[in-house]
Amino acid sequence: MTTNVAIDAMDAPTTMIRATRARMKRDDSSDGNLLDDAARRAKRYLDTLDARPVAPSSAAIARLAELDVPLPRESTPADRVLAELDELVSPATMAMAGRRFFGFVIGGALPVSLAANWLASTWDQNAALARVTPGVARLEIVALRWLIELFGLPAGTEGAFVTGATMANFTALAAARHHVLKQVGWSVEADGLFGAPPITVVIGEEAHPTLIKSLGLLGLGRRRVVRVPVDGQGRMRADRFPKLANSPAIICLQAGNLNSGAFDPCTDICELAHAAGAWVHVDGAFGLWARTVPELSALTTGIELADSWATDAHKWLNVPYDCGVALVREPGALPAAMAVTADYLPTESSERNPADFTPELSRRARGVEVWAALRSLGRDGLSAMIGKNVRQAQLFAERLAAAGYEILNDVVLNQVLVSFGSAEQTLRTIEAVQRDGTCWCGSTVWQGRTAMRISVSSWATTDADVELSVQAIIRAARGAG
Repeated sequence: MTTNVAIDAMDAPTTMIRATRARMKRDDSSDGNLLDDAARRAKRYLDTLDARPVAPSSAAIARLAELDVPLPRESTPADRVLAELDELVSPATMAMAGRRFFGFVIGGALPVSLAANWLASTWDQNAALARVTPGVARLEIVALRWLIELFGLPAGTEGAFVTGATMANFTALAAARHHVLKQVGWSVEADGLFGAPPITVVIGEEAHPTLIKSLGLLGLGRRRVVRVPVDGQGRMRADRFPKLANSPAIICLQAGNLNSGAFDPCTDICELAHAAGAWVHVDGAFGLWARTVPELSALTTGIELADSWATDAHKWLNVPYDCGVALVREPGALPAAMAVTADYLPTESSERNPADFTPELSRRARGVEVWAALRSLGRDGLSAMIGKNVRQAQLFAERLAAAGYEILNDVVLNQVLVSFGSAEQTLRTIEAVQRDGTCWCGSTVWQGRTAMRISVSSWATTDADVELSVQAIIRAARGAG
């Protein structure tokens, strides 16, 4: 009797697994049906996106509490899971993919990049090794080559697809750390930073917080940096650039100030930095894309002189989250900082292994949607898309200035800072705009002034959207005055 009980107990998990599989097979009679359902729901979401308020309603947010249930013991039919996801979460999303979200530098996904993202998810490739996933590895090579060409960067520049600008800065700065310490005979990858020659890090007073975070992650410190004063538009002042000792140094410049859109003077600072043997890195999360527009070329003069660059494809290339790009001039510096080796990995190949250039080994195929967007747009289409957004930002500034409100920055790119009077009046206006739902803009404090920040970055935004949003902002400002 005891033996039978033991056998029954051992068989119980197997019986449960078989029952679950049978139920799942019965409920999900066709993977195609489930994917068709997902496509219908996604299409409905996109079709209704611009007709709904940009921010989710309080009722939609309240319904999210329905998600917080105990972990179910039994399996749930996949079509019910998808329905629950759509019915509870879709209404509670911010319409970042829509035409009138101006809160951050976030572009909505181009249709071709979204479709490519779906296909890449279906392939489910771990895009680490060329021999194992040759298709997506080759797409990554081509997409990186196209980006390097578009940005006008030096021949031989190497790159990597990562999660976003934070990791792009981290990855490129890891290559910088490797290089400057190698120059003085120290292998940071082998021996770490304990006992290493100190590295001087120079940043602008308005460097983005994620750049500073990256420095902290690399062990270079968030506070032990030399900060250079900036001018009235947030540009690093070359006349206040510190004298560098003959020791390892990394200089971090900015292409596209998060508030003003301004660019650091790359030519002058690269000249000063390179004369002292320093490495120059450019945080170009969105500003680097200005390199693709001939009319904006004056802003980007000298960027090609730097040693590394970071940018986001999910900003102005308008591909789905997440997709950042790290680029490094010196061949070999990036894989020296990032390569992984293990006996079980088939890494010997004449092909480029993506994982040797990034912090991750397991990684999704981010290059697929970048390739698709660039293949679809072409050089001229990309230039036109970015140029349109810049013109629309200027249109925002012109209309709001004509209505009597103060534009705080020179609108040279896609960023517009607006004051509606006192800090309190400005914040009330922003709150009213967000409640209204026509568009969504955020707040910032820049050089001592509280402002509404308008970031125009979506392929889908039209001039009519700008006019509609301007009228909503003016109504909110008058009501908050």
